[in-house]
Amino acid sequence: MSSSSSSSYHMALLMAVLVFLPAARSTVLIPSDKAQLAAWFAKEVGMFSTRKVALHTMVASAEKRAKIITVRADGTGQFKTLTEAINSIPTNNQNRVIVCIGPGNYTEKVKIDRLKPFVTLHGDPINMPTLIYDGTALKYGTTDSGTLIVESDYFSAVNIKVVNTAPRPDGKMKDAQAVAMDISGDYASFYNCRFHGFQDTLLDDKGRHFFKDCYIEGTVDFIFGAGQSLYLNSEIHVIPGDKMAIITAHSRSKPDEGSGYVFAHCSITGSGGTAYLGRSWFDYSRVIFAFCDMSDVVIPEGWSNNRQPETNGTVYFGEFNNRGPGAALNSRVTFCKKMTESDCNQFLSLSYIEAATWLLPPATVQLPAAR
Repeated sequence: MSSSSSSSYHMALLMAVLVFLPAARSTVLIPSDKAQLAAWFAKEVGMFSTRKVALHTMVASAEKRAKIITVRADGTGQFKTLTEAINSIPTNNQNRVIVCIGPGNYTEKVKIDRLKPFVTLHGDPINMPTLIYDGTALKYGTTDSGTLIVESDYFSAVNIKVVNTAPRPDGKMKDAQAVAMDISGDYASFYNCRFHGFQDTLLDDKGRHFFKDCYIEGTVDFIFGAGQSLYLNSEIHVIPGDKMAIITAHSRSKPDEGSGYVFAHCSITGSGGTAYLGRSWFDYSRVIFAFCDMSDVVIPEGWSNNRQPETNGTVYFGEFNNRGPGAALNSRVTFCKKMTESDCNQFLSLSYIEAATWLLPPATVQLPAAR
């Protein structure tokens, strides 16, 4: 690509990104009808012209000065590895940097530290780039075993696949848990991303996070941490083969903490009646499923107190208007909260993650054709 063509291409991408800024009407509840979800999202997180409340000042400033860099495994981009691209971003970066990643596999362990905010990883939705590594808790510790570790604020990922290829834990291997994605930065969004692993696939560690149209698979505690996160229209898949599976392990430790996982219009897939929706990892664990489709992979009891009956009165495990064979409430444990509409209202809007001042729609960019 010539320098003039490259400049034109980058300018086109930049303009495509800058026209999108969020609307602020985030108190409007998520619709109960899934068919209305796309229209609701477009209105709530819409074009700049529809916005009524300002972004965080630093967010608005960062988006105005957005920059694009390219990564291609075949060497035709500015960088050949994602690690090289991340290293090129200056410490205390104040501008949005969109890292456009070409198709293919990137076998590397990637970390974006807390001093590099405003990073977006962007791939092709038809041929997603795949980040691959095989880190385990035995080698790195659980937190640092992640294939992709993000500590910085205002991170976004669009059309990215993250895989931990460590062997499936068999109950005999020591510290075999292996994280694919670890997000501990605040104000993070994930659109059309896929997370693959077995035990501890997604460490949704801390901060306000938004997942939309994503896929997350695993076996035990495969969504865990203390994040304050909203999962929308995503597939949560229980990999078959274990006698017992656990989807979530939330680590809210105090009653006044705002954290908790909210799943809305998600599908819980798998089969065999082996999976708990969540367990009482910490005393005040909070997980909510609303408007979700649940296969028979969910056991009738629904939830586990992790052999800690003293947590029955402190955890918040809620369900509201779910569907499917795994959603029947008649055999649920006594500490499952069968929520009313008024119970749900505080969780079923973008205000739950304070999205009005930070959440952006997915960047709509294209990679240049390979030559």
